[in-house]
Amino acid sequence: MLRLTTAIASTRRRAFHRTMDESKVKTDSEWRAILSPEQFRILRQKGTEPAGTGKYNKFDGEGIYTCAGCNTPLYKSTTKFNSGCGWPAFFDAIPGAVSRHEDRSWGMVRTEITCTACGGHLGHVFKGEGYNTPTDERHCVNSVSLNFKENE
Repeated sequence: MLRLTTAIASTRRRAFHRTMDESKVKTDSEWRAILSPEQFRILRQKGTEPAGTGKYNKFDGEGIYTCAGCNTPLYKSTTKFNSGCGWPAFFDAIPGAVSRHEDRSWGMVRTEITCTACGGHLGHVFKGEGYNTPTDERHCVNSVSLNFKENE
């Protein structure tokens, strides 16, 4: 049984890394050299910024939100909405930019979202909360995980 479990885990790790952009995969030392301590804590260690403190929570510029770790475009501003949750909320990501993973931390089951290119932790996605959006989803994203590029 242990061999089977190990083989399954190894296959899952290989499948995950195949979807990542190999040019954007870095060691912890490399990430620490380019990220602030807070960015490293959130993007690489799956942390969370305090609610209501992020610079993009109530921001409403027109453009593209990118990964703070690797600059991959993640969300269009047209998918951002005010959920009142204390973090930036989006109802959809740019296709293929965000990956979903089961998260069983904190004694509950949630869906973690990460940057597909570099694996950086973005936050969590919640479904069926009744928001008036096309997907009835709320991507609850840490501002620290994002940069913003204004439309030209």
